[in-house]
Amino acid sequence: MPKKQLQEGESPLKSLRDKLNLTQEELARRCGIPLRTYVRWETGETVARPSVPQVKALCRELGIPIEDLPDEFGPMRSQSEDND
Repeated sequence: MPKKQLQEGESPLKSLRDKLNLTQEELARRCGIPLRTYVRWETGETVARPSVPQVKALCRELGIPIEDLPDEFGPMRSQSEDND
């Protein structure tokens, strides 16, 4: 499956979730992740450190192999932000 090029400021996790027409609440509940934690991951408020069961659940619910799960869940940043 070809990967969609993400726009700056777009969360890869949100993009995957949107493809399935799931709300943050639905995906978080299905994966056993507290909603506030999930929201923080997707918005980049905190660095995502999911447990192994949470990673497995995310892959299962998103219908993707672990290789396609993004390394970073929060919004994509520009190169200049990374170098600041």
